[in-house]
Amino acid sequence: MNDTPDDLARLIHEALEIGDWDGDPAVLANRVRRLDLGLPVEDEFMVLCAWLGKCQLIHKLDQAALPVMSKELYQVPDLMAAFSTQVGGGPVLIEVKSKSDRVLSFKPSYLEKLRNYASLVGAHLLIAWKFHSVWILFEAKHLKKAVSNFNISFDLAMKENLLGVLAGDQAYKIGAGAGIHLKMQKEKLIETVEGDNQRTETWQMRVAEVMFSDRTGQMMKSLSPDTQTLFTTWDLHTNEEHAEDHIWIRHVSTGDGLQFGHTALVRLLEWHLPDGAKLHWRRQFRAGRIASLEDFRGALARALDEGVIHLILDQMPHTMPDFVEPPASLKQRGAKIEQSAISSPAQND
Repeated sequence: MNDTPDDLARLIHEALEIGDWDGDPAVLANRVRRLDLGLPVEDEFMVLCAWLGKCQLIHKLDQAALPVMSKELYQVPDLMAAFSTQVGGGPVLIEVKSKSDRVLSFKPSYLEKLRNYASLVGAHLLIAWKFHSVWILFEAKHLKKAVSNFNISFDLAMKENLLGVLAGDQAYKIGAGAGIHLKMQKEKLIETVEGDNQRTETWQMRVAEVMFSDRTGQMMKSLSPDTQTLFTTWDLHTNEEHAEDHIWIRHVSTGDGLQFGHTALVRLLEWHLPDGAKLHWRRQFRAGRIASLEDFRGALARALDEGVIHLILDQMPHTMPDFVEPPASLKQRGAKIEQSAISSPAQND
């Protein structure tokens, strides 16, 4: 298999643009490798936005600008994006940051240059912040002057999060009792080991039956493929029930926790990786589609109808921007659906 990136020339170009190369081939090669892995968080954020369902276009902006003196006034943001949820205007600009501290900070000169660029092109400036595994998207105007820098706390950024109303993110909970149940039929005893007051048996087994349960614990023989896929995004509790000729292995939700759509995507992608392998965001970017679950919002709706999802949350920012169309009122659909501003991350790393 040829692992050479199909955009190798662009990778080399981007690596050279970073600067401070000093002619060392090893430095350049390492830089190209890191870019190909998609280590810049911009690649991850772009894939997530494209998957959530409301993004019409998102791409990187070339940071090289002329004349050279323009760098004293302008800083080109990382991304430009357009969403179907926007009203009355063109695309937005997005500066992407990754920081695990509970306060995100910008130097005044840097933020002023970003704002100057946004004003020059007549676009709204947003900040995308990756805090551990959780992404937040908010307007730059919420950054406030502290002692010297412009700061925003994690709590405030979450309250003003636009990832839901703009990009289509949703949070959800799989109900307690919902899960997957496997009946493993014992076929042949391979080995018996006695010792220390215990007996260990090794059996050749086969999957004799697969059952599913909804949030009430009711057993079902089938579920839609998308709902089955959603189980891979959740921490299921496993227990076993032993009989003489078979074992039931039950993977069931306890009802604890809450999952964001964008963090669910990471779990979906990791599900297909070999043990110990890391996500290759640039390859996901080049692939352009997530085959295992293409319609995330539709999958949540189906899982709600099938009794697996207990709760769906559409997060609303405390301050609704004038360039975003507020979503229509949500309706009751058999289980409780709430429209809420979320002030804490779904799950910890």
